[in-house]
Amino acid sequence: MAASRIVIENCAIATVDAHDTEYPSGHVVVAGNRIESVGPGPAPAGLDGVARRVDGSGHLLTPGLVNTHHHFYQWITRGLATDSNLFDWLVALYPTWARIDEPMVRAAAQGSLAMMARGGVTTATDHHYVYPRGAGDLSGAVIGAATETGVRFTLARGSMDRGASDGGLPPDFAVETLDEALAATEETVDRYHDASPGAMTQVAVAPCSPFSISTELLKQGAELARRKGVRLHTHGSETREEEQFCKELFGMGPTDYFESTGWLGSDVWMAHCVHMNDSDIAAFGRTGTGVAHCPSSNARLAAGIARVPDMLAAGVPVGLGVDGTASNESGELHTELRNALLINRLGAHREAALTARQALRLGTYGGARVLGRESEIGSVEAGKLADLVLWRMDTLAHSSIADPVAALVLGAAAPITLSLVDGLSVVEDGRLTRVDEDAVARSARAEAQRLARLAAEA
Repeated sequence: MAASRIVIENCAIATVDAHDTEYPSGHVVVAGNRIESVGPGPAPAGLDGVARRVDGSGHLLTPGLVNTHHHFYQWITRGLATDSNLFDWLVALYPTWARIDEPMVRAAAQGSLAMMARGGVTTATDHHYVYPRGAGDLSGAVIGAATETGVRFTLARGSMDRGASDGGLPPDFAVETLDEALAATEETVDRYHDASPGAMTQVAVAPCSPFSISTELLKQGAELARRKGVRLHTHGSETREEEQFCKELFGMGPTDYFESTGWLGSDVWMAHCVHMNDSDIAAFGRTGTGVAHCPSSNARLAAGIARVPDMLAAGVPVGLGVDGTASNESGELHTELRNALLINRLGAHREAALTARQALRLGTYGGARVLGRESEIGSVEAGKLADLVLWRMDTLAHSSIADPVAALVLGAAAPITLSLVDGLSVVEDGRLTRVDEDAVARSARAEAQRLARLAAEA
C-alpha cells in the first residue's frame, strides 16, 4: 500500500542543503515519514494518495530546528540566582536540584519540550545528570514526555560522581558512585537506544563536567559508549573558572584533559566551549568533535563569547542549544538563531562573524551533524525524514522584510502554521497537537511549588 502524501506548496523554501538552495516559491511532497520531492513552483500534477494539501502562501518552509543541549528538569527552577556566574549559580541551585523526583522531572520535561516544539524544534536533546537516590525512573520520565510530545529525541544520560567532599561542586547526596553511574548508564542505553534508521529515541553517554566527575568516570564512560556504539556528550570549556579548575586539578586545560581521557572524536559533542584557544579549536576540527553553542545561557551566566566563526573555519561541527531553562528562561531555540548571530558579532569578527543563513544552518543541519544524524535530518532534501516547519511570515511582525530567512532569524518569533516530525503533525496554527499546553503549564507550576517547599524545609 502506497504511503499517503502531504503536499505543501506556494511557500518560500530554505532547504539548507549543501548548496543553500532556496526557492522564492516552491513545493515539498511528503510521502509517509520521508520527503519525496522538493523544488520550485507547484507540486507535480496527478499525485496519488494525497491526504492533505497545505497552501503555504506567505510562509517560509525550513528544516525543523535541532536542539543539541538542554537540561529539562530546570524548567521548574527558572528565575533563580539571576545575577550569578556559573559556579555560584551551581552552588546556589544544586541543593534544590538534588531533591527532584520522577513527577517533577516528568512535568519539567513536558514543559521544556512543549516550549521548544511550539517554537519549531523537531529534534530535542536532554542532558540529564541529577539522579538523587530514591527519585524514581527519571530517564523513563523524560523519554515518556518526549514520546508524548512527538519530537525526535536524544537522552544524554548524564552522571556525577565527584561530590563536595571530593572537591566537586554538587553536594554529596546528589551524586552517584562510579559503579552506579556506569551501570545505570549502560542499562539506559540497553533499554531505550534505537540504532535503526529513522529512530525517534536515542541515548548518549554523558558524564556531566570536569568539576563534577572523576577521571575514571570519563575514561570508562568513553569505553562504554564506544562498546555500545552510541555518542558521547559533556560540558567543556564553559568558563575561565573551569579552565583554572582543570589546570589546578589535572595540570592541563580542558581540551588536553578531554583528549587524555579519550573524549575527542567524531562521536563526541560538548556544550558551550566558550574558552578555547587556537590549538583547542584545531584539535576539535582535526578530530571532528562537535560543539553545542548556547549563546543565551553563556550571556546569562556571563561565561563569555564562544569563537563560533573560528570553529566553523576549522571544520568543527557546531549546532545550537537552549541549555537549561534555569539559565535561559525563554526555553526556545528560535531565540538562539538570533542571539548566535548578534552575540558573535560582538566578538573579534564583528559584522563578518555570522550571516542569517549561517545562523539558520547552525540551528538545523549543524545540529543534525553534531548529533550524527545529518544523513537523516537537518535539511529539506528528497529521501530525508519529514521533519519540517512552516513559518508564517506575512503578519505585522515580518511584513516589511523582503528576505524571509533574514526575517526568521533577525525578526520577532514567527508564528508556526505547521510543524511535522516524521511526517506527523506536532504543531498546528501555533498550538501543540499531541499534548494539552494548559495542563502542562499547571503541572509544571505545581511541581515547581512542591520542589521549592522541599528545598525550603531542608
